[in-house]
Amino acid sequence: MSEKLSIRDLDVRNKRVLIRVDFNVPFENGEISDDTRIRASLPTIRYVFDHGGIPILMSHLGRPKGKKDPLLSLKPCAERLSKLLERPVLMGQDCCGLEIERICHSLKHGDILMLENLRFHPGEEKPADEPSFASSLADLGDFYVDDAFSCSHREHASITAITTFFPGKSAAGFLMEKEIAYLDRTIKNPERPFYAILGGAKISTKFKVIEALLQKADLLLIGGAMAYTFFKAENIPIGNSLVENDFLPVARELMDVGVQSRCRILLPSDIVAVRAISSPSERVVVPIPEGIPEGFEGVDIGPETIKKYKNALQSAATVFWNGPLGVFETPPFDQGTNEIAHCMASLSANTIVGGGDTIAALDRAGEGKNMSHLSTGGGASLEYIELGNLPGIEALSDVVA
Repeated sequence: MSEKLSIRDLDVRNKRVLIRVDFNVPFENGEISDDTRIRASLPTIRYVFDHGGIPILMSHLGRPKGKKDPLLSLKPCAERLSKLLERPVLMGQDCCGLEIERICHSLKHGDILMLENLRFHPGEEKPADEPSFASSLADLGDFYVDDAFSCSHREHASITAITTFFPGKSAAGFLMEKEIAYLDRTIKNPERPFYAILGGAKISTKFKVIEALLQKADLLLIGGAMAYTFFKAENIPIGNSLVENDFLPVARELMDVGVQSRCRILLPSDIVAVRAISSPSERVVVPIPEGIPEGFEGVDIGPETIKKYKNALQSAATVFWNGPLGVFETPPFDQGTNEIAHCMASLSANTIVGGGDTIAALDRAGEGKNMSHLSTGGGASLEYIELGNLPGIEALSDVVA
């Protein structure tokens, strides 16, 4: 991948700098419940401001499907950002149009503007259907900076199409640079042994990255509900556990590739199962390959698996983790995820964690701050591992030698 322009390469003094951030944060009872993504954008915003530039921020929130939805306004994000920066943040009523254009052209140094939710316009997610949307956004600024790594796997107007209006002026922000640097250390030249932990529910969303990791990693530890698809592919009983029957052939093929590749696949050797998640007292630990009895569903990796995985991780030099290993939101089915989190925190290895659920699980375990790097983008980090590049990164301006 050619070297991309950095925000450091731009002379932002007295310039309007369009910054694509990812403020798609979770809410509970109308309040922001986790502002990690907003905090992650602060170095880039402060850099522009401190160097005499005028930050104009763009983001999406939720899935309004191209229509205005007051419940998905970015106003609460602007208010939280204002508190974090300890200065006012202006809030736009829209993200494009004559009035917003007028406001943007009247901004002076000292002002910070948050545009309204990009996805209130269908052209954001479908730039080919509404090409004027990207140009309307571009009219608002003098430079473009992408600091939304977590969205960089999407070919949306504010990620890729907008860069065509900023030739030689589309740069990576600090968060984007940090994400790429850490993932490059994992993918291109990782310290070995390089181990990967994959959990979560679906093999369908991760089989491509599993294929990639089988060529890149030394050991792949599988957990979460996707393990049950692997078990069923091996004719091991899974009771009422989640399974993707359409992907049984894929699971079998991955196991065959694992046998032949440099990378070993480790599957759970025992599982915690219950009749119902709402009745944790009825839990049993079942060994594999005996399997999960009818009427029970798997909810966590078992104690033998925890011990096996922790022992394996001791020799790792680099670890990448995506996806919880059980139903971590419902104790005591968070034990496997918590134990692996504590283990990861104790390692001297380079530890990289990607994905909102995994980071949430780490924070619940009190170990988020003890990882080398928390990636803001789960899907983006997986796709970067799979492809070695992303549309949003590719669209940025190359450094001219």
